[in-house]
Amino acid sequence: MKKSNIYSSGDQRKINPDWFTGRVHMKDVSSKIKSKEQGIYHVYFHNGAKTKLHWHNGNQVLIATRGTGSLEIFRKYGASKTNFKIKRIERINLKEGDTVYIPAKTLHTHGSVNKKKTFSHIAINILPKKNSEYKTTWYESDFKTTVTKTV
Repeated sequence: MKKSNIYSSGDQRKINPDWFTGRVHMKDVSSKIKSKEQGIYHVYFHNGAKTKLHWHNGNQVLIATRGTGSLEIFRKYGASKTNFKIKRIERINLKEGDTVYIPAKTLHTHGSVNKKKTFSHIAINILPKKNSEYKTTWYESDFKTTVTKTV
């Protein structure tokens, strides 16, 4: 058994700035507790930052831990894998303590809704099957109607 505290310093995971808008940092909880069935991260979105549009090959659970944020779900239109139309079909507001389940292959974005405050959540990325790799596909978009490329 391993123990970690989500509020302690250290265990920072280097993030790819191409996957987020604004300033984001995250703590890799799963590596600290040696979890092998899922990736667990405590993610901080500063001053309105959010993820770029993306989907995962496995399920994901988000647990809001601070501030206010949102999860937005999109539908894809068109056959192209890299340049297609999108439409937001749902927006779920998140506040401290809220928990949401995101099924695999759901096109979405999540993050802070307040330009002056931090929003954080724990993300639990559930492996699609044993001994497989959890993969995320990231997109450049206007968050309204168009995806222009895969990041």
